[in-house]
Amino acid sequence: MDKNRIARQDDNTQWTKVITAKKRLMDLHLRDVWDYRYLIKMFIKRDFVVKYKQTVLGPIWYLVQPLVSSIMHMFVFGKMANLGTDGVPYILFYFAGTMLWTYFTNCLNSCSGTFSANQNIFGKVYFPRLTSPIASCGFHIITLAIQFMLLAAIFLYTVLVQKIAVHITLLALTFPLIVLWIGLLGGSLGLIISSLTTKYRDLNILLGFGIQLAMYATPVVYPLSEIPEKFSWLAYANPMCAPIEFFRMAFYGAGHLEPSMLFTSLGITAALTFFGLVLFSRNERNFVDVI
Repeated sequence: MDKNRIARQDDNTQWTKVITAKKRLMDLHLRDVWDYRYLIKMFIKRDFVVKYKQTVLGPIWYLVQPLVSSIMHMFVFGKMANLGTDGVPYILFYFAGTMLWTYFTNCLNSCSGTFSANQNIFGKVYFPRLTSPIASCGFHIITLAIQFMLLAAIFLYTVLVQKIAVHITLLALTFPLIVLWIGLLGGSLGLIISSLTTKYRDLNILLGFGIQLAMYATPVVYPLSEIPEKFSWLAYANPMCAPIEFFRMAFYGAGHLEPSMLFTSLGITAALTFFGLVLFSRNERNFVDVI
């Protein structure tokens, strides 16, 4: 009698979460990612505390790093190499490029180490694995926001002193899209590299070397107008050229971006995002056995 009562109780059990094996190529469990959004917030808070827990300046490093880099670029590329800035004051031009490039590389580097950095957690506890790279990019958005406030302060000072044009409305409409655009670029490339480095560890060495070279193929320290016509195909092949130039156009009203380059970059971003999600989805099934 007791056994039958227990059996009936088990039949009526209502499970709040059912974990099943992935069967489809793009079975990303995006609904689970939304259900675990609190975990994304916890990961962002964890990354913030771990990175600056025992530092002297703390989050002020967010401002020191791009500011010092921008000043160095001013002297090396602005004064010594005499590269143009399309009429934009040096500090504004170089700070914007450095800020956006740093955001891109941070998203790329953090997402590229998703499996190796979280292998202990991934191997023990179930949660949507996609929450980890999303949290990493979310953490870097906070960094970008802090740096942008410094850029806005410098810009306001420059407006008052040099009386340059202001394009606040256009920037307010486009800046969130640019942040999403660059975040998808860096995050999707990171997912692709993370999926490959579980088997081929030496790709991490190539990543660091490639990022250094890629900066000089991106209009971080020079405008697109400085690229010779015969090398314009490099700007089309590099999807980071368009968002950086587009930001300067929206904020400073300087520069020029061909619509074809804009749509090419958006197309590459969409393709990389799709490819990165597919690789990540396939790799998370068996990475514990490989890593």
